[in-house]
Amino acid sequence: MTDQSAPTTWWTTPYEDLRVEAREASGRRIAVVTFDLPERRNSMSTAMTASWVRLMGLLRQDADLAAVVVTGEGSAFNAGGDLSWIVSEPDAQVADLRTRMLAFYRSWLTVKQLEVPTIAAVNGHAIGAGFALALAMDVRYAAADAKLGVPFTSLGLHPGMATTWSLPDVAGHAVARDLLLTGRIVTGQEAVGLGLVSLAAPAEEVLGHALAAAERVAAAAPVATRLTLQAVRDGGHATYERALEWEALAQAVTLATDDLHEGIAAAAEKRSPTFHGR
Repeated sequence: MTDQSAPTTWWTTPYEDLRVEAREASGRRIAVVTFDLPERRNSMSTAMTASWVRLMGLLRQDADLAAVVVTGEGSAFNAGGDLSWIVSEPDAQVADLRTRMLAFYRSWLTVKQLEVPTIAAVNGHAIGAGFALALAMDVRYAAADAKLGVPFTSLGLHPGMATTWSLPDVAGHAVARDLLLTGRIVTGQEAVGLGLVSLAAPAEEVLGHALAAAERVAAAAPVATRLTLQAVRDGGHATYERALEWEALAQAVTLATDDLHEGIAAAAEKRSPTFHGR
């Protein structure tokens, strides 16, 4: 019989079309999330979408969470949304379609509500909404031969999943106009030069690079990391002066933490610090 009093944890909860693993690093947890629908190139099924929303809600409750790494099973990262329903509903009204699409976007972009760094380990092709999801994460590593793109207009679609915001934010307006207007597909290797991803590697090594980055995040001071993340997300500060004002406050907060004194002591003693998030 299931213990109804036992707390729900994200690493013990069952999911459909997703696999989830908890890893320990520096006394904190790293969530490793794998899209698990390889026969459909890990496209965003209804079950996967529901699983994703549930997982994000549980991750937000984990005070010991350090970082989240997302990857795909098989040869693809994520092929994006399933558009078969559009063909089956040719008479759908604009208002209804808008409501449906907005709910879909917001379901997947719940990843942006996490207060810890999110890292996309793009092991294979990421197209349309699949690549848009990777762009919504904080850091991206990609397989050198992965195909990445947002070819919405070639299907007759306007871009979705906040791509007209996230693509310029990640790679600049010139690259965004190029990819969004031409719909051209780039490789992971080319994506490094465009600023879309930080690193390209053989497909079998991508997850390892992402996990190593997550472990470095876990080893850093939690309060400083979360404040820094808030400073640089979503286009960063609106003005130079706002950056100064934020940093004066946020740095003062970290100066008042025990972790700051631990970091200074560890540097002086030439050892690794042990941070506690306070």
